[in-house]
Amino acid sequence: MTIGSPEKVTGARALIKGLEEEDVTTMFGYPGAALLHIYDELYDSDLRHVLVRHEQAAVHAADGYARVTGKTGVCMATSGPGATNLVTGIATAYMDSIPIVALTGQVPHSIIGNDSFQEADITGITLPITKHRYLVPEAKDLPRIVKEAFHIASTGRQGPVLIDMPKDVINGEFEYHSIETVKLQGYKPTYRGNAQQIKKAAEEIAKSTNPIIYAGGGVISSNASAELAELAETLMAPVTTTLMGIGSIPAEHPLNLGMLGMHGSKYANYSVQGSDLIIAVGVRFDDRVTGKLQSFAPNAKIIHIDIDPAEISKNVPAHIPIVGDAKIVLKSLIKYVKQCNSETWLEKINEWKQEYPLTYEQGKSIKPQFVIEQISEACSNAIIVTEVGQHQMWAAQFFKYKEPRTFITSGGLGTMGYGFPAAIGAKVGRPDKTVINIAGDGSFQMNSRELATAVQNDIPVVSVILNNGYLGMVRQWQELFYDRRYSHTCIKGSVDFVKLAEAYGALGLRVEKPSEVRPAIEEAIASGRPSVIDITIECEENVFPMVPAGAAINEFIGLEGNK
Repeated sequence: MTIGSPEKVTGARALIKGLEEEDVTTMFGYPGAALLHIYDELYDSDLRHVLVRHEQAAVHAADGYARVTGKTGVCMATSGPGATNLVTGIATAYMDSIPIVALTGQVPHSIIGNDSFQEADITGITLPITKHRYLVPEAKDLPRIVKEAFHIASTGRQGPVLIDMPKDVINGEFEYHSIETVKLQGYKPTYRGNAQQIKKAAEEIAKSTNPIIYAGGGVISSNASAELAELAETLMAPVTTTLMGIGSIPAEHPLNLGMLGMHGSKYANYSVQGSDLIIAVGVRFDDRVTGKLQSFAPNAKIIHIDIDPAEISKNVPAHIPIVGDAKIVLKSLIKYVKQCNSETWLEKINEWKQEYPLTYEQGKSIKPQFVIEQISEACSNAIIVTEVGQHQMWAAQFFKYKEPRTFITSGGLGTMGYGFPAAIGAKVGRPDKTVINIAGDGSFQMNSRELATAVQNDIPVVSVILNNGYLGMVRQWQELFYDRRYSHTCIKGSVDFVKLAEAYGALGLRVEKPSEVRPAIEEAIASGRPSVIDITIECEENVFPMVPAGAAINEFIGLEGNK
């Protein structure tokens, strides 16, 4: 359905109008020949465009923006290599169910398929990593397509949508009509869970003495944190979260067991294995959690709540499947349940907590866990963004998260180089929050050029580099399973991060003693500038316990024959 009187516009102008009608205020991008008409329209637009230094950073920034705001992030790149540089970031958003709309330029329709200059079949390339993608046929189709793209990205199981715009579409003229409603045949996400299934789940819960709630990113996407806590408190059931579910329940809530899985706490994994009922909400039972599927939670009935029916029973069979939005389903479920007979169960879990705490020993050198704790104490309400590696797991384990949408990380794809541009997007989305990017010396170098973006746009993100001179997570596996044969993982002395920061006009600080950690963090935050803190940590400090819920690590990664 369209509204309003027609106005003759170009495709470029139609795109800008469509974005404005979707309440887009900020986008991230990098110009190129195929997009020049759009960038000319942006010159007079009120839309904020953040110029990045690499297209991959644009999509990661849009992703970070989406995660902290709950809105759909927007990024844009030109045809050919510009478009293909978005692919890793699109895949990252797809794996973690993050709503973004990626806009790409394309060569004119008349020469598509001729191997034209800067031509790439980006709609074909992104087929498996988008919810949907469009090759716009005519300029007049843009208003409808923009409206549909935002609807698809932000509804159901959220995810990335790509709009590929040939140059003749961008430059073409037509009479513009605003689109009021979207009607997509066959696309009708289910939000309300089946009433009979919800009642059946309540009946099963009433029988349980060893229940556990297993919460994932779907809880955060649906803004269901309050309902999650209410269910846990009503049942007196402990809660364990996935990496993506961190922040869905406060870290210091007495029923929160923290993260489970390969780098989760032992007591969380033992609780899952010892449970008789798992209430899984917005999770997909990924391999980093389950380990060996045959031995995962062998005595537990599974209630699986997810908005995506394809995820239910995909990895672990569900005894009671409920398709629907986490917030709506939990609200309905809470009406039918009461406290479980879980007193003995909670006592056992507390014994495991005492016996297997997440801890470390601080010596003269700087322990990475100590750094995370100092950050948590110095700015407990900060948004923490991470790169990928050991530092990511320490950030998940030792920061005390209080709220949802405050832990931002690449979970499913595990994308090195994600953190810094995502932190830029997060700070743009939540300028009221302190945003800290926790990085490794390997990951940070992958997108360190975005220091220029932060400085030029006055985006005061603080990057804390846990510098051990290695590609730490890979080195850790080489230490444990390959007799310390550190093949191509040593990167000691490859860059002076303080000088690098200063070269871009940012603040650079170096920390070499435990006593210097807290003052450096406070100085960087107080400066109000983009900052890099280079912290020297022990090179052979490992992330533990490395035991997925269903298997020992050597079984999990198929290295039974390695020492």
